[in-house]
Amino acid sequence: MEPLVSVAIPTYRRPLLVKRAVQSALNQTIDQIEVIVVMDGPDERTREVLAQIDDPRLRVIELPTNQGVSEARNTAVSHARSKWIAHLDDDDEWMPQKLELQLEAVKRSQYTLPIATCYLVVRSPNGEAIWPRRAPKHSEPLSEYLFVRNSLFQGEGLIQGSTILTAKELLQKVPYRSNSQKHDDWDWLLRAIAIEGVGIEFVAEPLSIWYLGEQRQTLSNAYDWQYSFNWIQAQRSLVTRRAYSSFLLAEVSSRAAYAGDWKAFWLLLWEAIRRGSPRPADLGLFLGMWLLPPDTRRRLRNFLIRPTPAMPT
Repeated sequence: MEPLVSVAIPTYRRPLLVKRAVQSALNQTIDQIEVIVVMDGPDERTREVLAQIDDPRLRVIELPTNQGVSEARNTAVSHARSKWIAHLDDDDEWMPQKLELQLEAVKRSQYTLPIATCYLVVRSPNGEAIWPRRAPKHSEPLSEYLFVRNSLFQGEGLIQGSTILTAKELLQKVPYRSNSQKHDDWDWLLRAIAIEGVGIEFVAEPLSIWYLGEQRQTLSNAYDWQYSFNWIQAQRSLVTRRAYSSFLLAEVSSRAAYAGDWKAFWLLLWEAIRRGSPRPADLGLFLGMWLLPPDTRRRLRNFLIRPTPAMPT
């Protein structure tokens, strides 16, 4: 029997985490699903852990070499038997009703190719929070929902990969870029929303869990502001002028400021003014990124992630 939803889980050398993700998918309130785990390269330990899960709905595909998460996702899509596909990262998990509620949302959607998303629980060493802090507004450009920020902190507008359920048809029309190094979800969303008949369906319940650990910056990724800068320049036709300037002044600037690369200060400011449409609030955020030390911003963020009542897993 054709499953109602195919669950796509890419994984690479995280056997215990992927086991938790798989179990949360198999424990959904709808039984008629398939769970496709794509191992992004050989890994004996992951193979052994997944073999312990005795459920015919689980399918494991092993790629011969490590090809990246985007290619693993595309592989899962090509093997999916359902009309609907839900993405789940190997270090995330779902609430039991996630697929049921999102399937209801896409079936009653006005859009031909809807993208369902939802609130999620952010779990960190400092407690829990519900993100995004707001849902998309009616007729709000997706790029502005994702990138325009009104505070120094993450989580205002967000569509995280493990919250997405959409049509296989859309994922075939707009596959993930296999050469992408960063911003995979944003990249896919911006290209997908440009397709006629595509729209966002937001389920106003926290249905996914995102584990936000202590993020350790290394020398190699601290300077990746240049990659983000080049990426948003390439997406300029897919974002509004306001979203373009906001991404530069908040997202890219936060990375450059962390790296202490002051040559980016005037470059990003001039690019935002020349090709974007920054608001006074954007300029204030930009200055905050550069003037407040990263540790100060991190402490403020952690303070705002206050403990909430425990959510079911």
